[in-house]
Amino acid sequence: MLFHKVIASFFGLGYFGKGAGTVAAGVAAFILFFLFSNKGVAEYLLPVLSLFIILLGTWSSSKLLAVWGKDPQKVVIDEVAGIMVSLVFIPVSWSLYLAGFVLFRFFDIYKPLGIRKVEKLPGAWGVMADDILAGVYSNILVQLYIHC
Repeated sequence: MLFHKVIASFFGLGYFGKGAGTVAAGVAAFILFFLFSNKGVAEYLLPVLSLFIILLGTWSSSKLLAVWGKDPQKVVIDEVAGIMVSLVFIPVSWSLYLAGFVLFRFFDIYKPLGIRKVEKLPGAWGVMADDILAGVYSNILVQLYIHC
């Protein structure tokens, strides 16, 4: 159970209290920025890592729902997965990563455009799905900004 608590809380950041999701997403974006600003790290690695975190987060969250309740605040791996999705194929720059972060948090907090609906999926899928969709929407907007 400790493994799942460490993963779901993103190494304890979920215990931060109010704003833990924002902190976890910010820390993850910061780590990703430095990881992918290294020219030796391939760009295709982020989609693979994102999928891995989505699957691992869903598994760990599902193990903790019975202990921590439905969509507990301590689970922030969903925010980590969401920010990762929002940054897939985004060129590494402070301004674009910041835009992805702000847009992701906007979509995650306000839950427009069907995000609230996918949050109601059963179990851990509902915990993860709203953040993944928020990440998709923010990625689309940053991609539009880059390419238009």
